[in-house]
Amino acid sequence: MIIYIVALVVISIVTLILYGADKGRAKRGAWRISEKILLGFSFFGGAVGGLIGMGLFRHKTKHWYFWVVNWIGLAWQIGLLIFLFANKVPL
Repeated sequence: MIIYIVALVVISIVTLILYGADKGRAKRGAWRISEKILLGFSFFGGAVGGLIGMGLFRHKTKHWYFWVVNWIGLAWQIGLLIFLFANKVPL
């Protein structure tokens, strides 16, 4: 379980950095990080970082699908954490 928590933290930090980098690139008119990458990182472990990035950088907040993917991602990530804890999975 510790490995899962560490993985979520690391992926969330990476996701937060990606959202910030994309916002900075958007302001400069530079090459952007694709939405598929941002959504993929958010859904597959980085929902907390994605939601924080959306709020902190005010980035992608007008796109409904970013909200949906982040909240669904957060739900399954928490669900898996609860499952692991309830079944006393080692580590």
